[in-house]
Amino acid sequence: MNSRPGFPPLGEGSGPPASAAGLPPPAERGAMVIPDRVVARIAARAARTAQSRHAAIPPDRSGPAAPAASAATRTGSVRLHLTMDLPYPADIPQVCERIRHDVAERVAQLTGLKVGEITLTIRRLVTAAGVNQGRVR
Repeated sequence: MNSRPGFPPLGEGSGPPASAAGLPPPAERGAMVIPDRVVARIAARAARTAQSRHAAIPPDRSGPAAPAASAATRTGSVRLHLTMDLPYPADIPQVCERIRHDVAERVAQLTGLKVGEITLTIRRLVTAAGVNQGRVR
C-alpha cells in the first residue's frame, strides 16, 4: 500500500538508476571552484570572529582595523595570509595560534578546502587605550 498518492513505493522507481541513465561517474561530472577572493573573505570574517574571541578586541567597526586576508587555492587546498591588529599586553604566540586554528577550522568547514598554511602578520599592537580611542562615547 502506498502512503503518498502518485508516488511509487520505495525501491520501485519508475526510471533506471542514475548510473544506467547515461550519466558519467560523479568524479567526472565536474568540480565546484571557489574563487580565491571568496575564500579570502571567509578567512577575514573568521579572523575577525577569532580576534574578538581570543584577543579581546571587540568586533565593531570603530575599533582597530578589520583583519585583511588573501588566499591562494590549488588542487583542494589553500594557503592564507592574514594581517590584523592584536591587543597589548597579551600572550602573542598563544593568541596567534588560537586564531590560526579557528580560521583554518572555519575555512575548511565552509569551503571543503584543506588549509595548508596560514601566515599571520601583526599590523600593530593595540593597547586598551587605543581600542577605546576609536569608539564614540
